[in-house]
Amino acid sequence: MTSQPTRSLDTFPNPRPEADYTIRMTMPEFTCLCPKTGQPDFATLELEYVPDLACVELKSLKNYIWSFRDHGAFHEAVTNEIADALAAATRPRYLRLTAVFNVRGGIYTTIVATRRQPDWTPAPTVNLP
Repeated sequence: MTSQPTRSLDTFPNPRPEADYTIRMTMPEFTCLCPKTGQPDFATLELEYVPDLACVELKSLKNYIWSFRDHGAFHEAVTNEIADALAAATRPRYLRLTAVFNVRGGIYTTIVATRRQPDWTPAPTVNLP
């Protein structure tokens, strides 16, 4: 295997730090373990962030997400753990991580974790016709 799961996240300099723009990523193959039963939990992670000085490098993000495969955690805890790690690594102006977990026991769970720089204000929304 050429890569292994890891808990480190690499970054690279934002090529346009003067501009507000949104990076969106979809990770449809997230898995972790239920801490009560040990059975796998499956989710799609939707990451949206407005970078400041750094962007997350994709291969390291893939390997970081992979590292949760054998990790037991409640949905709420693992979503916030990932959001915290991404915010610590990239220090974005704004970050939203949405974790849409597959059905378990007849219940779908979605967790939304946000992080924001205290002094950042987004530009007003423009609705085009």
